[in-house]
Amino acid sequence: MNIKRDLLTILACSMSLHLLAQEKFPFRDPQLPVEQRVEDLVSRLTLEEKVKQMLNSTPPVERLGIPAYNWWNECLHGIGRTKYHVTVFPQAIGMAAAWNDALIKEVASSIADEGRAIYNDTQRKEDYSQYHALTYWTPNINIFRDPPLGTRTGNLICRSCRWYERPSESIARIVR
Repeated sequence: MNIKRDLLTILACSMSLHLLAQEKFPFRDPQLPVEQRVEDLVSRLTLEEKVKQMLNSTPPVERLGIPAYNWWNECLHGIGRTKYHVTVFPQAIGMAAAWNDALIKEVASSIADEGRAIYNDTQRKEDYSQYHALTYWTPNINIFRDPPLGTRTGNLICRSCRWYERPSESIARIVR
């Protein structure tokens, strides 16, 4: 009798999970405006789930079908910390020294393509570990200079008196 009850319980749970997977949440509908999708998602999250979204490594929200996500990676001069074979470009200060906006845009576009390819591959493999998400912290836009130490390499700066004038173009290229 216990076997029958256990099998029915397993069947009921399986059907529940299947029905959950079939549910069409408005936040998953790309046809809806972003604001409406965000409002829908936030309204469905508990306070605890919202707080956990502020962590570097967020756990999945299984009841909504949201996978785990890790927010950390950087691509200052190519995708960092990866097992994939990616292009490594000169440090930002070196690229800025070329005074070539078109070159900076090409580099940003290449980094974006490689980042998306890595993300797509790791999502397909259900690998949600660190350094496999689409969040890249780069470039550092503010002038970062300490007179005793000189200019920092994480900035698109050529000389201390002039910094790269259009960092938003690089960012827009990576985000696209």
